[in-house]
Amino acid sequence: MTGTTATPRPPGVDAPQQPGALAGWFNDGWITTRRNLIKIKRVPDILVFTTLQPIMFVLLFTYVYAGVIEIPGSTYVDFIMAGIFAQTVVFGSTYSGSAMAQDLKDGIIDRFRTLPMSPSAVLVGRTNGDLLINSISMVVMMVTGFIVGWRIHSSFLEAVAGVALLLLFAYALSWVMALLGMMVRSPEVINNVSFLILFPLTFISNAFVPAESLPEPLRTFALWNPVTALVQAARELFGNVPPGTPVGDSWVQQNPAIAVLVGVTVILLIFVPLAVRRFSQVTSR
Repeated sequence: MTGTTATPRPPGVDAPQQPGALAGWFNDGWITTRRNLIKIKRVPDILVFTTLQPIMFVLLFTYVYAGVIEIPGSTYVDFIMAGIFAQTVVFGSTYSGSAMAQDLKDGIIDRFRTLPMSPSAVLVGRTNGDLLINSISMVVMMVTGFIVGWRIHSSFLEAVAGVALLLLFAYALSWVMALLGMMVRSPEVINNVSFLILFPLTFISNAFVPAESLPEPLRTFALWNPVTALVQAARELFGNVPPGTPVGDSWVQQNPAIAVLVGVTVILLIFVPLAVRRFSQVTSR
């Protein structure tokens, strides 16, 4: 019987250092993010429908409703674009839920269980991948909006802040959808569940009509709707609010950008730990 002898380390050569916990977490998150980006490349249908849907919404609302709804002091195209941006990125966050549910069904998550990686890295990679999809949607919508007559009347930095606020809100919602995707029994269910949640949030708001024009109690719901704050903040940052437009009495209406940031912070503080905990539960079965 022969034994193995460890090869002595040459003098002056240190042992390879293992990455720290934080560095390892970032590395795991990047690997899973890269995995989702490669999936988009290998399944181009995802990217095709990601670009076609925003174009369809922009053309539909600007050409169908532009001549019907009048916005004093502005055009309906300038008014509607922030609403279309918000609607598209909000519904784009549902892909996190459906993708997580599909990965669980296909057994991909079981493979991740055998790897020495942080449980939250899978969720980080999933939400980061959807952030890229929403970013592509934003670029497509903005280009299409410029073609149909939408213009930014603010500074460059304010416009960038508007885009960042929309994407940040969608990123926070993607964690909610990822949690829902791990709670349902099949990928088909997540689409119905997310529709029941996101449909009233987007349509009972100021995205497509002024919230003040809605009847009670829809108006009250719309004025306190987080999507209303998001749309109003985007309109202000893009310079699409007509001068002299009255501002509501509530704090949310007067400080929409701050309200969105507070809402995003609350969502992340609540749903990131819940999603990580749920992921640990489903992978330990």
